[in-house]
Amino acid sequence: MALYKNGNLLEHSDHAAFDEKHKPGTVVANSGIYRCIHCGDEIAANKNNPLPPQNHHQHPNHQPIMWQLLVCAIQKK
Repeated sequence: MALYKNGNLLEHSDHAAFDEKHKPGTVVANSGIYRCIHCGDEIAANKNNPLPPQNHHQHPNHQPIMWQLLVCAIQKK
């Protein structure tokens, strides 16, 4: 589970990007923290870069690895 200290620096969002599930190796459109929906493993990923490959980690019950955006990093221009 992702941790934070200053909740006032986070903003709630219902954006559809948080609902999408991504397979290993998918190039992501948003920088941020992604969480495996089956085991809770979390990784940081950068916009336009791929998520970790299938062999990044394995589940003992052979469930597929599926990543979901947990926290989106907003870059100021």
